[in-house]
Amino acid sequence: MLLGYAQLPLYLTQNSFLMFENISLDISNGVAILTINRPKQLNALNKQTIEEAHKALKNIELNEAVGVVVLTGAEDKAFVAGADIKEFADFTIAQGGTLAQRGQELLFDLVEHYPKPVIAAVNGFALGGGLELAMSAHIRIASTNAKMGLPEVSLGVIPGYGGTQRLAQLVGKGKANELIFTAGMISSEEAFRCGLVNSVVEQDVLMDTALKMASKILRNSPMAIRSAIKAVNAGYTSGVNGYEVEIEEFAKCFGTEEFKEGTTAFLEKRKANFRK
Repeated sequence: MLLGYAQLPLYLTQNSFLMFENISLDISNGVAILTINRPKQLNALNKQTIEEAHKALKNIELNEAVGVVVLTGAEDKAFVAGADIKEFADFTIAQGGTLAQRGQELLFDLVEHYPKPVIAAVNGFALGGGLELAMSAHIRIASTNAKMGLPEVSLGVIPGYGGTQRLAQLVGKGKANELIFTAGMISSEEAFRCGLVNSVVEQDVLMDTALKMASKILRNSPMAIRSAIKAVNAGYTSGVNGYEVEIEEFAKCFGTEEFKEGTTAFLEKRKANFRK
């Protein structure tokens, strides 16, 4: 089923395929595959693409049939090769600030705090805003041909979609400084060694690998995973005590039907069914 951007329904149905102008969305078997679909521009992010991705993610959030989101880029050259520079080359200081703030709010922070697991299947160049998008995901799997980097300082600017913060969280301050200051690219193998990605696989099995991981996630309690996302993120949020958030989220689990199902299934020596 194909729907135009303006025809997007309140929520997206299971086993449906929707096409936007700059993204495509395939929903099947509990997984939503959101593809940045601008291959001629190496899937570069512009304002419209960010807005479309935001709209899609907000609608997927309402769809109880979807338990995992996979982010990737169209074709095999790029995940997202950065932001669309021609869109902001003439911006003022105020416009630059608005660009970063709005982009973070609409997409990058949304992905990081998304209540359903987001897996980035990095299938090629992930540069600038593309790497920032991958870093905002909960899990990153890269293909062997992937190249990653934050080249912004070579353009006289710095990463503005959370890159200076998330990169340091993932690889440490020193390595983050090196990657940002040199504006260089690293291979997927080096990205794995420094903790930037979870695993590296051949290009032809990248999506299968992401979907297999999604399948494992779907066996578990959606509510508990949502709580785990909140607890993990709390540890990286200034002014928030992650241990206290963990205790609060842990306690909440005891009042849910999913906790009852999980513990009952364990005692009865059967597999829990969290998605009845």
